[in-house]
Amino acid sequence: MKVKTSSPSSAPPLICFTTIPTQVFESFQSEIKMTKDEGTAKEETKQLIEKMKATKEKWDAEAAASPDGPDETDELLSQAISMALGQGKGWSSPGEREKYLEKLLDDEFIPPLFAETNEELEKSGLKDAFTTLHNEGETPGKSMLEFRKKGNVSVALGRKNVAKNMSYYRDAINHYYEAYHWACRIVPKEEDFVPTPEELAAADEDPYFTQKELDDLRSIICSNCALAHMCLKNWGYTRDEAKKAVGFNRSNIKAWYRLAKAHQMLQNWEEAGNAIDSGLDIEKENKELLTLQKKLGEKVRKARLHRQQRERDRAERTSRIKDVWRYCKEENISLGRVPLVATVKDDEDDEEGVDTIEARWHHHYPHTGQLPKRQMQDGGGWTWPVLFVYPSHHQSDFIEHFGEDEILALRMAQMFPEQEDGDCSKETAMPWDYNNEFRCSNLAVYFEVHCLDADLDSKRNPIIHPDCVERLKDQGAAMRFYESSRALKGDEGPEMATVARCMERKHLHHQRKAWIKKHGSLWAKPDPCPVVQVHPAATLGQVLRNRNMVVPNFLVTIILFPTEHPAHKEFMKKHQCKDVVEPLEA
Repeated sequence: MKVKTSSPSSAPPLICFTTIPTQVFESFQSEIKMTKDEGTAKEETKQLIEKMKATKEKWDAEAAASPDGPDETDELLSQAISMALGQGKGWSSPGEREKYLEKLLDDEFIPPLFAETNEELEKSGLKDAFTTLHNEGETPGKSMLEFRKKGNVSVALGRKNVAKNMSYYRDAINHYYEAYHWACRIVPKEEDFVPTPEELAAADEDPYFTQKELDDLRSIICSNCALAHMCLKNWGYTRDEAKKAVGFNRSNIKAWYRLAKAHQMLQNWEEAGNAIDSGLDIEKENKELLTLQKKLGEKVRKARLHRQQRERDRAERTSRIKDVWRYCKEENISLGRVPLVATVKDDEDDEEGVDTIEARWHHHYPHTGQLPKRQMQDGGGWTWPVLFVYPSHHQSDFIEHFGEDEILALRMAQMFPEQEDGDCSKETAMPWDYNNEFRCSNLAVYFEVHCLDADLDSKRNPIIHPDCVERLKDQGAAMRFYESSRALKGDEGPEMATVARCMERKHLHHQRKAWIKKHGSLWAKPDPCPVVQVHPAATLGQVLRNRNMVVPNFLVTIILFPTEHPAHKEFMKKHQCKDVVEPLEA
């Protein structure tokens, strides 16, 4: 007869035997199922164990008193019960068992042996057990010194053996990583620590270090690891390891040189100059650093001037955005924004490609980088960037400076003049106007209503579909949006572009999540937004101050249609006309 028992390294064993005689198993199982109350579960479990012991003793006595003696089944049953009692006393309560099973069935649960990060190991609940494991008979201090020595030997072999030096350098990197790993497990002694004779005798097997000594060792290990990476031309890893090295010990002159060299190869000229200066502050006559300083001096100087210019430009932009926001607040002009990215991860749409999606997205929601400006002459009025869109012909025109006091009809007359003799059959100046319809008197003018009053009044934070315009609520939001748009265009360098992209993707993700939670799918898009018709004799200032107008991306967008064009009729079927902006009476 076979007996199944729980492994000692597994979860707490249940008191059950899958091949024990049925009446015995059912008797014990009924006892366990009766333990329902959490408060009395442990006491009942204890009583059950005592009952099992007594039953075993009784069966053993009966088997011994039998004329034939105990048979094989009696011996196996006795051994199974003894093993179960020795391995544990079962779950302390039914709730503990259910909790453990729920944890195992959780999709996010990862067994500790398969954990790849500290966070996954912490979730397994066995982090402490795994982090305390090390080779039998070895201590963290001894292991650290041994792996450091192995790394040094591999670097020396790499320099001697040109044919296989890359393999040696890779081995050195692995050894240094192991050494750093063990160094992080060492508990430093106090500075005034006085070792006992026993500790002195065991110093070879279990060396001890103060905090300063440990930091110096970590710095050396990281600096040597940076050297191995430098030999393999892994400049990014060289930079990271050298940074760690100078973080532990700022007097490590070799680490400063390796950090400067990594920044040089990565073309981070200003950071390279900073590393050179920091190293020369420690050792003014260091030949390697002086040679590097002479070689990179001009590039470092230009990089610093360029950074200073960027900071001045950023300060000017901040001042301008503050002026624009203050003016819009005073004049009741609403500003809005759209997500600056179209995807929340790189592999969101592999078929079409992220670059294609982004290009289409920015074409639909253009951002010119222009801001409204206050004119120093002509009474100090404001000008706005304006985009004229012609959906019927898939064309557009951008006007960089459109004064608020200018009448739309005057601009339209300059762009789409009337025929002098009134002959409408003559060709217009636009080569794409095949039917000669774009004349000032023949155009209907609209702007879209992006944020409805009902949304603004009903909810403090309305849920916006990612394809729609979101109202900017404060000056900080306006500044963050504008700076992110510039960073994504590459004006602040690749690192800032990456940061801005991550922030915008997070914003887009929250928008999508909120919309899906309310409507079930991103395909449940809102109805086409209403429009407001604009009389050509109205000024841009009247359009901006209309209660339905929200200016997305600091860019006023005006839509124009030839009145009799089929696209105009189709547009009006889809978009409700809410209002008309009439010209002010003289």
